[in-house]
Amino acid sequence: MSEKIVYTKKDDKNPIVLNQEGEIPWFYFPLLQETGLVHHGFSTRLGGVSSGQFATMNFNMTLGDDFEHVEENFRRFCKAIGCDWNRAVMTHQTHTVNIRTVTKDMLSDGRTLTEKKPFTDVDGLITNVPGAVLITSFADCVPLYFLDPVKRVIGLSHSGWRGTVNRMGGVTVRRMQEVYGCDPADILACVGPSICRDCYEVGPEVADEFSSVFGQDEILQILWKNSAGRYQLDLWKTNELILKEAGIRPEHLAVTNVCTCCNPQLLFSHRYTKGKRGNLCAFLSLTDE
Repeated sequence: MSEKIVYTKKDDKNPIVLNQEGEIPWFYFPLLQETGLVHHGFSTRLGGVSSGQFATMNFNMTLGDDFEHVEENFRRFCKAIGCDWNRAVMTHQTHTVNIRTVTKDMLSDGRTLTEKKPFTDVDGLITNVPGAVLITSFADCVPLYFLDPVKRVIGLSHSGWRGTVNRMGGVTVRRMQEVYGCDPADILACVGPSICRDCYEVGPEVADEFSSVFGQDEILQILWKNSAGRYQLDLWKTNELILKEAGIRPEHLAVTNVCTCCNPQLLFSHRYTKGKRGNLCAFLSLTDE
């Protein structure tokens, strides 16, 4: 597969931008950055201290990388985007649509890397605590960023095909409504770097699940047969439809144009490497009041 990088610089045509200043590059969304209310970023595989298949900015602790290298990568990345690693919270993701609320008491300094992952079977986090750093992990699945600039609430969710078919984006919006009284019409939402439709071939069992929960008009936009008789699935478009259905205004929505699988020198991809890879992460934090 040839490398296909489809981002360049900030302009009206780019929903996401690669910041290449300094030693650590990362992606950011102008839609979020221009509010001045958050620090955020999506990592690349560059700028860290890991080696081998994890080179160099790996955030996965379970695939064989040195624990000290992973923690140093987290520290470096948080510092680069203006976040405090000591106030980070992560989860053990298992492709659920479970959302947890992050409160101030979860952010005490001195926790180990493992202690920063207190929730099992949780794939989304929401908070209104300034300085709390929400982190979710990826290697082809879809990161979903949320900011309510009125209530000053953020959310960050992990949505692979299982999360997407169960409408993780809509679940996150509802939780922000239930816990913090957010109005979906106020929420800014971003669909982050992940596998594109051209790279994401799925079997009939996955196609059947999507066909059973999405209408025919939607299916025609997100799923089609390829020349081999299998299916190509567009997770970007599916999440866009889900977020609009949840009440996100089109002008408050940014959908990535960056594929993890098309850019193996820049990003980790489970599909491209057949599992021999590290992890990318999404980061989101409210600025301190």
